[in-house]
Amino acid sequence: MPDHAPDSVHALLHHAHAPGACDAITDVAGVRVGQVTVREGSTLHTGVTAVVPDALTTARASLPCAVAVGNGHGKLIGATQIAELGALETPIVLTSTLSAFRAADALVGWMLARPGHERTISLNPVVGECNDGWLSDIRTRAVTDAHVVQALESATPDRPEEGSVGAGTGMDALGFKAGIGTASRTARIGLEDYVVGVLVQANFSGTLRVAGRPVLSNQQDRHARTPDAQGNSCMIVLATNAPLDARQLGRVARRAVYAMGRLGADYRHGSGDYAIAFSTVAPARPPADAALNPVFTATLEATEAAILQSLLASPTTVGREGRVAPGLTWEHLTGA
Repeated sequence: MPDHAPDSVHALLHHAHAPGACDAITDVAGVRVGQVTVREGSTLHTGVTAVVPDALTTARASLPCAVAVGNGHGKLIGATQIAELGALETPIVLTSTLSAFRAADALVGWMLARPGHERTISLNPVVGECNDGWLSDIRTRAVTDAHVVQALESATPDRPEEGSVGAGTGMDALGFKAGIGTASRTARIGLEDYVVGVLVQANFSGTLRVAGRPVLSNQQDRHARTPDAQGNSCMIVLATNAPLDARQLGRVARRAVYAMGRLGADYRHGSGDYAIAFSTVAPARPPADAALNPVFTATLEATEAAILQSLLASPTTVGREGRVAPGLTWEHLTGA
């Protein structure tokens, strides 16, 4: 892990909104994260990350939810039903592209064993993915049902580990090794303070910019060097305790995708850029749209910070065929 703290990132980015207690998606009460890393020498770098809302595991329930698609070159299982109904029925699982379908089946099996699902005959599993095939032997589909179940069962409210862990193990972004990152920001609506928490699986191209300054690796970047490369993507999961309805969450989710551009994303053809935003509160009466500006800003800031955290927490990694993803250091950013 790098010798920096999330509050250092907050200061570097000159953010206006304060982080939550842990600066993580788990600052939203009732949200847990579990991760399983699958690694074997330099050949396999993959895994599973599960974002688990407690409300969906103790009874048959749903939460307000929306999906924003920046570029749809991806396999976000469950997206069309969320778009149609505005409801999240299961935890959100992130993994490698060719393992997404097995992960969805494992998630369904796990959910059917939960209380309240004894008579369930339809369920919408939500599984997102990024392609780790540049660093990992993706064709082996090394993620198993057991890995998915372990990630779901081991989910905790603690601050999630970041970097080359879980679904982030084989990721690289903006010319550097990347992976899982998380952050949170507080936002006030009226007289109430709420939390916006973000977790990212970062795997996209572009030139890293921090506070307006380009930050280059000595391998900038693998997508430019391999024009036919696929897997240029980012999955963003956003949780909040603000009482927003599904339509408003769609507005929030779009801001999460916009935040990628603040750090230099180039949104290439092969990029699967998605944000899934959900609220842990089903609102009786959502706030006025004009009151959402603080939530929009908090979303931009939390997503930007989570992506930068995913880079700073990921050490240099040697993958299959000797491919190297260089780690971003604090010295890259500060010139120290």
